Amino acid sequence: MPTLILLRHGQSRWNLEDRFTGWVDVDLTAEGEAQARLGGELIKAAGLQIDRAFTSVLTRAIRTCWLALTAADQVFIPETKDWRLNERHYGGLTGLNKTDTAARHGADQVKIWRRSYDVPPPPLEAGGEFDFAKDRRYAGAVLPNTESLKTTLERVQPYWEAAIAPHLAAGETLLVAAHGNSLRAIVKLLWNLSSEAIIDIEIPTGNPLVIELDAVLKPSSARYLDAGRAQALPA
Repeated sequence: MPTLILLRHGQSRWNLEDRFTGWVDVDLTAEGEAQARLGGELIKAAGLQIDRAFTSVLTRAIRTCWLALTAADQVFIPETKDWRLNERHYGGLTGLNKTDTAARHGADQVKIWRRSYDVPPPPLEAGGEFDFAKDRRYAGAVLPNTESLKTTLERVQPYWEAAIAPHLAAGETLLVAAHGNSLRAIVKLLWNLSSEAIIDIEIPTGNPLVIELDAVLKPSSARYLDAGRAQALPA
């Protein structure tokens, strides 16, 4: 039976500082490292044998993947990194404090930028501190300067279909250690959720979401391994 494990990275330094992070490559805090290890311990306790892992090109997701696999005694498995599993690009909000931004633009406007399905933040200006165009991780790629969840899904979906889904179709068990919005994009694809329904889906950090799939890669069951921190799953 194909099995997919979704693991959201642990707390990062900018999570702690309440800043819009997006594609900025910040590391985990000590608490984030502990959350990643706990995710791996839960995977081990559940007896899940992972065949391969996928993650983004951002340190907080990569280290979450490594720490979880180490705790699960499965660090030897193949691992693939790709920028299309990155967090949503927060455009001109990148690096800003969330509370200060709400005070400047209004809480309602910031809520729209953060939680709406298809309204992106203002674009990131070229040539600034957080311009990723010269980062060799993205060489040859056409990069966004801002993203909504909708446009995040539009770059996750082709990668899902080309790189991840074929391994699931072969019956493998996969770990995807990534970010809140790239994982929400995968959840929307799997359950075919509406743009309204996905807004209310929030994946907790460090709590593996185990999804068993049928022959056409539709969810047949899903559960969080830490039931005490479980969030509502799609119907």
